[in-house]
Amino acid sequence: MPDELEVPKNRGGFDQAISAFIWKEKYQYRVNGRAIDQTIESTWRRVANGLARAERSDMQSNVADRFFAAMEDFKLLPAGRILAGCGTARHITLANTFVMQTIPDSVAGIMDTAKQAALTMQMGGGLGYDFSTIRPVGTYVTGLDCGAAGPIAAMEIFDSVCAMVVKGMGRGAMMATMRCDHPDIIAFANAKSDPFKLRNFNLSVMVTDAFMQAVRDNTHWDLMWEGRIFETIDARDLWQIIMKRTYAAAEPGVLFIDRINAMNPLNYLEEISATNSCAEQPLPPNGTCPLASINLARLVRSPFEKAAFLDLTELRRLTGVAVRMLDNAIEVSQFANAAQRREAREKRRIGIGVTAVADALIMLGIPYGSDAAAQVLGNWMRVLQNAAYTASAHLAEERGAFPAYVAQRHQDHPMIARLDPEVRRLILRHGLRNAALTSIAPTGTISMLAGNVSSGIEPVFSFSYQRTVNTAQGKQHHETVKDYAIWLYHQMFGAGAKLPDAFVTAADLQPSEHVVMQAAAQRWVDGGISKTVNCPEAITFDAFKSVYQEAYDAGCKGCTTFRPNSITGSVLEEMER
Repeated sequence: MPDELEVPKNRGGFDQAISAFIWKEKYQYRVNGRAIDQTIESTWRRVANGLARAERSDMQSNVADRFFAAMEDFKLLPAGRILAGCGTARHITLANTFVMQTIPDSVAGIMDTAKQAALTMQMGGGLGYDFSTIRPVGTYVTGLDCGAAGPIAAMEIFDSVCAMVVKGMGRGAMMATMRCDHPDIIAFANAKSDPFKLRNFNLSVMVTDAFMQAVRDNTHWDLMWEGRIFETIDARDLWQIIMKRTYAAAEPGVLFIDRINAMNPLNYLEEISATNSCAEQPLPPNGTCPLASINLARLVRSPFEKAAFLDLTELRRLTGVAVRMLDNAIEVSQFANAAQRREAREKRRIGIGVTAVADALIMLGIPYGSDAAAQVLGNWMRVLQNAAYTASAHLAEERGAFPAYVAQRHQDHPMIARLDPEVRRLILRHGLRNAALTSIAPTGTISMLAGNVSSGIEPVFSFSYQRTVNTAQGKQHHETVKDYAIWLYHQMFGAGAKLPDAFVTAADLQPSEHVVMQAAAQRWVDGGISKTVNCPEAITFDAFKSVYQEAYDAGCKGCTTFRPNSITGSVLEEMER
């Protein structure tokens, strides 16, 4: 094993070599090659002290201790920007998620947005853009006596900017969206047919309720720009084009944009038309949001025993700490421009989620995707949602409600109406410090940091696999990695012990079992959920299309699928269990 993958010997240290590697490469603070963070605990202490700077001077020490205790043993995992940047001298943001300003339909406006995007990416933010605001290709441009280049050409500019600023970060750094009624929507759906173009973008089509109804009714669909109908096509023909492309290449994804806006607690102030790069956070123009995830695997008591349970009291406690932690992150964070800072501080949006859902279910003996798993996950997220709003109401009592708060409009929203009665009464009394509070991110690297727990809400991909990891020097290591649940099971019962039936992987699941889990969580998440529905390569096209209809009917805010084939490849190289 290479030296840099050796596991440090320190209290509360790493379970697997991959975790130590991730810490050293991503989160250990160094200055001119000299390690400032000596251990993972010193990283937690740095972050805790940095976030506590937002407190009154007489409270900083006590609050920092609370933050440290929550992060200790990988229970509460701030997102990567916070772990890497908080308490350092680096000029970076503490928010992972951004949506850029509305892109003006002009060369000057496009280039100004590209500049702001470059500055945001330089500070570490992942971006989303709505390209629906750019006129269709070929549209006459007054004063230039020529046709417009169109939104796809604009996307190529942003793709080049990303490649320049964040060289080596690969695809997925940005999200591009377009409305399903834009005249260039077919070109958008096919924009990544050339494998060498737009590699830094994920693509998602914003699908409206009216379009889904038109597909169901087999009626016509108008493609429009500024009130003018450019073309009328069959809705099912357009849906077929979108579905064929994602069946072949896993893109574009689909965002149910009317549902996103209807279920946004701030829909009385803003309209959302884009998400961050991984879709867990729908945001308005200039929107941003710091993230943190609670590691459910660390909350399971008596794992793998009949008496196993998840400690809901600890879940509530950690959620309360996370609310204060992320509200502080807004205060101490840097931003690329004044519009982002203003948006963050006026609405104080935060995103608390969970990771290790699949591992926690395994430790409880519940197979992922089962009715029991969906019910349990829904209950966990209900507890978290109520705890988050309780903590935000108490924080509003202490610090004041977020500046853009309109009490009656906010309290009447369906997401607020779902909360427990005592929580609603608390909000009525004090208001809310944060406009929205929950989302579920993919948590890739922080999940590996925490012992390679299962990522976010996803099932376990494989219990043992080869992972390619890149160093800051551009080198690669191929490392065999074990999922945390099987690692712990082998620690407790021996490497040869027979695995219980709850040890299921993504390959064991039907697409509908993915959808039911996403829908169960979404009811209690006011933001979005980063979730991939894994489909077998042999799935028929008609069955594949039905996955998206199921997701829409189940109340999801979007749907992303992955079907391994010669174009998409496979995510990881699976090993034997």
